[in-house]
Amino acid sequence: MAPQLPVNDVMLILERDGAVCLAERQGTGYADGKLNLPSGKLDPDEDVFDAVIREAFEEVGIVVPRDALRLVHVMHFRNPEGEPRVGWFFVAQHWDGEPRNMEPKKCAGLSWHAPDHLPDNTVPYNALGIAHWLKDEPFSVHGWERSA
Repeated sequence: MAPQLPVNDVMLILERDGAVCLAERQGTGYADGKLNLPSGKLDPDEDVFDAVIREAFEEVGIVVPRDALRLVHVMHFRNPEGEPRVGWFFVAQHWDGEPRNMEPKKCAGLSWHAPDHLPDNTVPYNALGIAHWLKDEPFSVHGWERSA
């Protein structure tokens, strides 16, 4: 059997006044009612920087210059459904515009939360990435535990 290639996800950590921006998922059929970072998957022929810049504009209506992005964590993750993913977590050091909900059919709204006290309904994949960012840990592996 051929190995399953991982999906590459990009997540954007927008921090302001000691809080991070989270979006409440709705109407997507996956993790609805949970909070996640502005995020998405790479499109064909797109690098991770272009993807996170595109997602920032599509989801929260801000323009993030490429040189304002800092890669803070990479996670090799297997979700509860067993699908492998690689998450690229970026911090935007500055951006143009005010974050706002650009996808009201997929997002119930934006809210700001202390990164070290995230709500219980934060998507675990995102919460783990934020926790590793806070600890200045550049790489992690989750969901691949094996029995001894």
